[in-house]
Amino acid sequence: MREYFKERLWLVFAIVAALCWGVWGILAKFISSDISPYVNHLLFTIGMLFTIPFVIGKCKIREANLKGILWGLSAGILAVIGNIAVYKSFGTGGLAAVVIPVTNLYPLVTILIALLVLKEKMHWMNGIGILIVVPAIIMLSGQTEIFYNPSLFFENLGLKVWLLFALVALLFWGFFSAAQKVTTNYISAEWSYLSFIASSILLSLGFMAFGMVEFSFTQQTLWFGSLAGMLNGLGVLASFAAYRAEGKASKVTAIAGALQPVFTIVLAIVFLKEKLAIVEFIGITLAVFGSLFLSVEKKKQFKNIIDE
Repeated sequence: MREYFKERLWLVFAIVAALCWGVWGILAKFISSDISPYVNHLLFTIGMLFTIPFVIGKCKIREANLKGILWGLSAGILAVIGNIAVYKSFGTGGLAAVVIPVTNLYPLVTILIALLVLKEKMHWMNGIGILIVVPAIIMLSGQTEIFYNPSLFFENLGLKVWLLFALVALLFWGFFSAAQKVTTNYISAEWSYLSFIASSILLSLGFMAFGMVEFSFTQQTLWFGSLAGMLNGLGVLASFAAYRAEGKASKVTAIAGALQPVFTIVLAIVFLKEKLAIVEFIGITLAVFGSLFLSVEKKKQFKNIIDE
């Protein structure tokens, strides 16, 4: 039994990541419309600084690896570029009904990289899980217009600036998840996370140096933004831990991407008194069943050793 849970420890961390990001999604709603993406990133960075005591004691100097740290720094940069691209997409005319469903499909990019570049092997049931969670992610994007008025979605597609930014976000978030997996091939989850935070700090300093950060936000925004950043950071740490625990990029990112909005919706219903639409109910059901299929592992083959 202990071996069973040890082999699926990655799944626990993936669910924890989804939970942290789900709560983060609730808090981010309160501030996202009031501040620029650069201020948003600064507040998130401040929040992540409070999580350093959780990991600093487990980072041993002898376990540091330059290649792993560089990959961790790269992962952070990829994530921030994706975040800013989303805001740019909205700022250049992108409708939430189109931008959010498109960018939320980033796990597909990670899955392709995992299968084609990282050479990950999957159980046939994992393939079914992916086919289930992809529509679930769209349904849980928070933009149900795509189902009630699909013509709106397709009418707004085309080679436009906002769509290019949305595709940039889609690609870079997908690259980010794949880079996380590669990072944990060289260093621990804790070192991976510190590298991620380091890149976030460097980018924040860069944004301030170029005058891109306006310090005109309220104290409430500071607190909400910092708390959201702390939860976002813990989610990143949990995802690094999932990859380090032998979790495959194709599975971790799909499960976390599908369950994150599930937690956000449930919390919104409980605390914000929001109502559950039929599309969201179906999406939650698909996300749960898809995650179960993705959690299936191939049975390891053991050779019988006969002592003569």
